Amino acid sequence: MMRSEALKIDRAHVEKTFRDYAKAYDMTDTKIRLKYDHTFRVAMLCEKIADSLSLSAADRDLAWLTGMLHDIGRFEQVKRYGTFRDADSVDHAHFGAKLLKEGLLETYLPGCMMASGGDEITLLLKAIDNHSAFRLPKDLTERELLFCNILRDADKIDILRVNAEIPQEEIYNTTTEKLMHDPVSEAVMEAFPKRSAILHSLKETTVDHLVGHISLVYELVYPFSLKEACAQGYLYRSLNFRSENPKTNAQFDRIRAIMRDYLAECGISFSS
Repeated sequence: MMRSEALKIDRAHVEKTFRDYAKAYDMTDTKIRLKYDHTFRVAMLCEKIADSLSLSAADRDLAWLTGMLHDIGRFEQVKRYGTFRDADSVDHAHFGAKLLKEGLLETYLPGCMMASGGDEITLLLKAIDNHSAFRLPKDLTERELLFCNILRDADKIDILRVNAEIPQEEIYNTTTEKLMHDPVSEAVMEAFPKRSAILHSLKETTVDHLVGHISLVYELVYPFSLKEACAQGYLYRSLNFRSENPKTNAQFDRIRAIMRDYLAECGISFSS
């Protein structure tokens, strides 16, 4: 079956619309500013990953657009609930896709709902709806899976950056005291060597969330993505976390060794 006509994506219009949208929120709020900057970086990474896969110019535009719109639900989430924790508020990916379906997408792509790119709109919304899912649905088409994976990789790469650059007390809604003294839970230490993202339900301590972010590296699909995540250096900054708890430091020695072995198997030299 032939897919519908490519969407007409005006990047300058999309960027202006996003900036105008963000102005309605408090840009002095650290969480809002974080997601504003994160959006542009993820869009750029989506395009880079698409380029590494030799996708067409139209598909690079579409990948870029998924990045620009992927966290649109975060802004209203923070405004309504004051948190990024989906468990304490709303699933931000589903929420963002819902806002787009209800009319917000028309502001970015005027006339898109009446255009011939229906399949591409469905693909765009599926990528956004599933970008933070622990596992993707089994019924995605090959093309839907491609764009979901591009967006998920780009998001994970920049989450490593955010985790390194933003004070972890802010990210994890915790105190410096807890961050510096919490150990890694036994459940998370058992899960980390399994080379999979760590389930939220296993996380008990503040430091578990840091290890969970590190584990996102295991989920990167494309060779470019893993190389980019390592080249940026933010993975190593997270791995080099130093606690005031000797047990936690010993646990991180083990975590670094496990990640070093994984990267070596992927042909990447560990650089701390």
